[in-house]
Amino acid sequence: MAILDSKTLFDIILVALAGGLIGLDKTAAGQFMISQPIVAGPLMGWMLGDAATGLIIGIVLELIWVMDIPIGTFVPADSTLAAVWATAVAVLGSGGKAQLPAIGFCILLTVALVPITMWVETYIRKWNSRLAAAAEPAPGEHAGRRLSRAHLSGIAGFFVKSFVLYLVLLPLGLIAVHLFSGLPAGFQGAMSLFVKLLPLLGIASAMRRLSIRTTDGFLLIGFVTAAAIGLALRANFLLVMLVAATATWVGVKYREGRSQEHKDA
Repeated sequence: MAILDSKTLFDIILVALAGGLIGLDKTAAGQFMISQPIVAGPLMGWMLGDAATGLIIGIVLELIWVMDIPIGTFVPADSTLAAVWATAVAVLGSGGKAQLPAIGFCILLTVALVPITMWVETYIRKWNSRLAAAAEPAPGEHAGRRLSRAHLSGIAGFFVKSFVLYLVLLPLGLIAVHLFSGLPAGFQGAMSLFVKLLPLLGIASAMRRLSIRTTDGFLLIGFVTAAAIGLALRANFLLVMLVAATATWVGVKYREGRSQEHKDA
């Protein structure tokens, strides 16, 4: 079967369009949190017919990148693009419902996206900063029209950035998944274990960045509850991840609130 048949090419264009629009929510327009991996992943998975895969990928990437915030001149990795891209590659590369090995491999591939997305984002921001000079109205020109044009140009620039990245990176990801599917079973099992251990990495990353020196009750309760559900009810992997991710999210937000209270005091 051809890796890039006509249907797959159509899906790639669809993902690029949807991903470009979702990416605008990150900083350029809206900021309704749709661009968060935990939302963008399931949304893209639902569009492609496998919301569960998007949810797994979204949860894992959310845990890893939850503390990276684009404040000031800091340009974080594009976790939105990583979540949408990994979900699309996992689903399209599996021909429908993605299995854990393919999901783990796609998450692993997002590591290679980090320097690419950061470099492109930095370039677009520098280009966008030059629009301020272009917004200066000429003598006798209506200022509002010039400002609107510059503003819309900036939004369009961010959309085109994401759209082009998807068009270039999605085919490469599908080729990589196709090659991965031909590897021995040992590699497949390793990727399944990799996915199951990734939430621990995300939790550890959040704890390190929050400089937690004492036991966090929310995190502890989350892991104990997840373990109890998994052992007593033999719950599926997705449910266990949801419980752990929810507890972590609450813990992070609680710590942020406490830190803000101490600053205001």
